[in-house]
Amino acid sequence: MQPASDLEPLSAAVLPTGVRARVVEGVADLRVHLLEAGDPRDPLVLLVHGFPELAFSWRRVLPGLAAAGYHAVAPDLRGYGRTTGWGAGYDEPLAPFRPTALVRDLEALVRALGRRSADAVVGHDVGSHVAACCALTRPDVFPAVALLSAPFGGAPPVRVGEARPTGDVHADLLALPRPRVHYQWYYATRQANDDLLQAPEGLHAFLRAYFHVKSADWPGNEPHPLAGWTAGELARLPTYYVMDAGETMPSTVAPHLPDAASVAANRWLPDADLAVYVDEYARTGFQGGLQWYRVRTTGLWDADLAPFAGRTIDVPALFVGGASDWGVHQAPGALERMRRSACTDLRGVHLLEGAGHWVQQERADETTRLLAAFLATVG
Repeated sequence: MQPASDLEPLSAAVLPTGVRARVVEGVADLRVHLLEAGDPRDPLVLLVHGFPELAFSWRRVLPGLAAAGYHAVAPDLRGYGRTTGWGAGYDEPLAPFRPTALVRDLEALVRALGRRSADAVVGHDVGSHVAACCALTRPDVFPAVALLSAPFGGAPPVRVGEARPTGDVHADLLALPRPRVHYQWYYATRQANDDLLQAPEGLHAFLRAYFHVKSADWPGNEPHPLAGWTAGELARLPTYYVMDAGETMPSTVAPHLPDAASVAANRWLPDADLAVYVDEYARTGFQGGLQWYRVRTTGLWDADLAPFAGRTIDVPALFVGGASDWGVHQAPGALERMRRSACTDLRGVHLLEGAGHWVQQERADETTRLLAAFLATVG
């Protein structure tokens, strides 16, 4: 699949009042589709989404940040949505998805918006890692950072050879009495895109189940810290993180599809909003987003950041996660390292009750309040 180059911006009919959609040309090698709210003369805040999300994931946060006096801008990132200029095939080069290239995309967007710097960058999920890379490598352009759901545990260390102290954790996972596979390594496989796109229950049902099972609505989410990056500890994660070997992600989450009454009662992701995700991914496929996982699992992510080994994030920082989000703990020790040393000016760590992984959607008002309060301290 290839995203069309002449798509119109997302229809105002699916957006909250005050949120606008437009396309910005000439952002590095991209034509960037974005959502925005607020006066373009106000301080600029970039909102960076994760997987399988879109700029649309920030729809409930954008108006509140605008009301607080910010020009809030959420782009569809490289590989996603209505942003074009990227190749959609598995065999496309991975280099454009390495972390410094993603930082370059956002820095180019800042310049295309007529600024020399943003006032802050906010990232969620995989976008949290990208936002952390922005603050780590270009603090002059991104002088404040807020990370949602995925903590920053520090720049990857320089490794001599390949000797990881924990050995081959993936072989150990497969050797368990109940063989397991880490989801990021599944997402890096050639078949993952087709598995998701051609889910037997249909794309709508797959995405509904996926968003549900990683939210606070699923009663099985009772997260806690893990002792280390070992097969025994990782196997304690839910199967949407450490999957049963031989399963696909659709088959993993399908048993947890909420019933019609639960869907009707859902206020943070009603079916009309879910339909936006369904329509976009039906058109583009998932491979653009999956390329990010391939960069991480091949070691290209660590190699690209090797010049920054040992460097800390020294700009003002904030962390917000869901109290019911296993994503906060899936990288053992990262939350503690972020608190202790990786961010030298960490101004708050907030785990919101009633929120799982999709904290900016599940608890949009509280997330917006925390972001606005943080931004006011760094203005």
